[in-house]
Amino acid sequence: MPLQQGSARTRQRTVLLVGIVVLLAALVLAVVLASLLTHGRHEVSPKMLKWKDRGTTKNLQEVILGRCYNYITAQHPELGDKDCLKIWESLKDAFIYKNPCNITSEDYQPLMELASHPIPCNKSLFWSKTNDLVHRYTKSNQNFLTLEDTLLGYMADKVSWCGDPSDPGINYESCPKRSECESNPGSVFWKMASKMFAEAACGVVQVMLNGSIGAGAFRSTSIFGSIEVFNLNPDKVSEVHIWLMQDIGGPHSESCSGHSIQRLKSILEERNFKIICEDNYRPVQLLQCVQNPDHTDCRLCSNST
Repeated sequence: MPLQQGSARTRQRTVLLVGIVVLLAALVLAVVLASLLTHGRHEVSPKMLKWKDRGTTKNLQEVILGRCYNYITAQHPELGDKDCLKIWESLKDAFIYKNPCNITSEDYQPLMELASHPIPCNKSLFWSKTNDLVHRYTKSNQNFLTLEDTLLGYMADKVSWCGDPSDPGINYESCPKRSECESNPGSVFWKMASKMFAEAACGVVQVMLNGSIGAGAFRSTSIFGSIEVFNLNPDKVSEVHIWLMQDIGGPHSESCSGHSIQRLKSILEERNFKIICEDNYRPVQLLQCVQNPDHTDCRLCSNST
């Protein structure tokens, strides 16, 4: 009799354990199903992957809204009908809770439409590897606009952002570099904004390139070389003026007769653009000389007047 009771107890424990296992399996299955049902917004993923680039800019919302309101009120009141809150929401919706390596142009399309505005003819100024110089120039000469002088570029300049499928949906620690994945939030944004900026150009357009780079002033892998130059409209753009700037004191790696510039000219000629190339465009060189007034290059510059 005791042996039978022991066997009964063993069977009861076995049944109980099986029941617990089945219950746990059901709970796990329920969690997985719930995750799959909400997959469109909250993907199943490791918590905050570590990337090689800086994370989302702290207080990103305040930065974007502040820049937007400053742009449409203080700098360009003619754009006062732009809705900065909607612009911020469309930017946030483009990346929050999303895999930062799976961003598409469709994610940013609402933002591009909300923030776009006309670019006056003859004012578009493109650049490659001349970031500091070109923006010092547009600050001193209001006759030209770079992408960073438009509303889209002004809001996004020197800030970063990326999402993460897990809470809180924004990664403040790190974001992927272009070398880690091509379809990251920053790369997709700047490619779209650059394409739109080029498409809007009309009249005479300018491009400032760096003649002190050993690898060549024109690079087919740059944003200008891979996107902007191919989205200029020959029916709207009459001429392309190339300003090939060399650093004060050199090195003088390339001039307008250099190999990479000839390659750029060929691309533009094939698309029926008229081209003018000028070494060390004088108004920009004078700006360089403000920081190097005693250099020989600058003395020669002043003696020519």
